[in-house]
Amino acid sequence: MAEDSDLERTEPASARKLEKARAEGQVPRSRELSTFAVLLASAASLAFLGLFMYDGMQRVMMNGMTFGRAEAADPARMLEVLALAGWEAMWVLLPVAAAVVLAAVVSNVMISGWVFSAQALSANLAKINPLKGLARMFSWQSLVELFKALLKAGLIAGVAGFAIWLQRDGLLTLAAEPLETAVAHFSRITLYTFLAATAAFALVVALDVPFQLWNFQRQMRMTKEEVRQEQKEMEGDPQIKARIRAVMREQARRRMMAAVPKADVVVTNPLHYAVALEYKERRMRAPVVVAKGSLLVAERIKEIAREHRVPIVEAPPLARALYRHAEVGDSIPAALFTAVAQVLAYVYRLQQPGPRPEPPEDWQVPAELDPAQAAAPVVLPGGNA
Repeated sequence: MAEDSDLERTEPASARKLEKARAEGQVPRSRELSTFAVLLASAASLAFLGLFMYDGMQRVMMNGMTFGRAEAADPARMLEVLALAGWEAMWVLLPVAAAVVLAAVVSNVMISGWVFSAQALSANLAKINPLKGLARMFSWQSLVELFKALLKAGLIAGVAGFAIWLQRDGLLTLAAEPLETAVAHFSRITLYTFLAATAAFALVVALDVPFQLWNFQRQMRMTKEEVRQEQKEMEGDPQIKARIRAVMREQARRRMMAAVPKADVVVTNPLHYAVALEYKERRMRAPVVVAKGSLLVAERIKEIAREHRVPIVEAPPLARALYRHAEVGDSIPAALFTAVAQVLAYVYRLQQPGPRPEPPEDWQVPAELDPAQAAAPVVLPGGNA
């Protein structure tokens, strides 16, 4: 049962999958919205540019049908007249064509934004597979498209027929009107019917756009296994990540060991911890921890310190406190300034000629910073803890 649930597409699409689908040209689209935008742009162009187009096409027809004896006797001249008429007609229809193209582009950008993918233009033999074609023909999505087509045809035909029925009296009087009046009257009837059908098509668009957005999200759903695999790819394989962390730790350890020779003193526990400190009075506001470690790492720090004659001072409470409360590269805590000053003063006396001084007996380390003292049980009078 668990395996079956992992194979069901129950999880919403991740941002990475949506981005990948977008790069491949897979975005929600509504053909109905594009068709509606084209029809609306055409209707608006006819409404505002109808007179301009009528005059322009009338001029094209008159110029194209008017020619002299020279043009009639020379076929080449007739071709020139035809080419000129074609150019004039193109310029007359260009505003309408531009409005239609702009509407088609904007309608697609409204839903999914601007998308250009060359992958959508690549050859895909699966698209011409007859078996898959038959499967698409009898799929539930094809049934939805068939229902939409019947709905569109019935709705638009009904609204257009009703609009014509309302203007039946005007249609019957066209034959009795003068030519120019009849043309203008028929244009108004046609435009009214066209606008009514376009308005009816808006209902289809209002239903189709939400459906296409929902259907796209449904198709992009992921299985639980796909979600886990994607997270694994994004975060990386655990073994590889562990190996990377190990390499980074080793590199950090090498950099730390390389800094030990520059230290001014190494404070030890002496068996468990070793902390190397550097202090340059003119460049540093406080001593800085350049290396620290426990057990084998501590032994390696002390070994390098001996090789480079870096003083080693046994101060168990201070070593424990520094190891617990200071990181490599950080300044020492302010509460340990006094104890570290004791160490530096002791190292300074070691470098002076004369008998070897004795180390301080009482290191000024606050009890709350020393892990050994903080963890020690409190002994009450009478010997009870």
